[in-house]
Amino acid sequence: MIVHNAVHRARGRLAGERGTTLIETTIATAMLLVVMAGLMGISSIATSTTENQGHLGARTTEYAVDKMEQLLELTYGDAQSNTTVFPSVNSGGTGLSMGGSVVTTAPVVDFVDYLDSNGNILCTVASPCTATPPTDWYYKRMWQITSPSANLKQITVTAIVRRSVARAQLSQSTVSAYKTNCPTGC
Repeated sequence: MIVHNAVHRARGRLAGERGTTLIETTIATAMLLVVMAGLMGISSIATSTTENQGHLGARTTEYAVDKMEQLLELTYGDAQSNTTVFPSVNSGGTGLSMGGSVVTTAPVVDFVDYLDSNGNILCTVASPCTATPPTDWYYKRMWQITSPSANLKQITVTAIVRRSVARAQLSQSTVSAYKTNCPTGC
């Protein structure tokens, strides 16, 4: 008798369940869409930040450091090596002469080079960098050489990307180093 009553009550509960209505399903779907729309905005921001500050920022730093290493390989008094090409050639350039600029909107010829999106240099001996940049440049590297004191040169290199994702601030990296000339030992 007890088993019979329990089975009868369970059948009564199951018979009373009708499932969800179309209105309930529509409301649940609308709530889910509102939540997903909010998450898509966050996803867009995360993707943009990762690309701009992560990938492009790392590449500009890498390219600025590469140029710095190329310049530091030159001798202190070198005033003729062409460093707008890779590998550097011994003539046709400015070497470590004073000059240049790291202002991204005002690069100085012979103190700037351009790279494609894969990091390949676009300036060659046959087609040198001029005041007009190559049309397909993606990264620009500018450098400036100053002399804060006797027998000391400061080399500053800035690399910048041409465009960013989602109109964010352009990724830019600047590195600086000193090169000394101590003929009598400093």
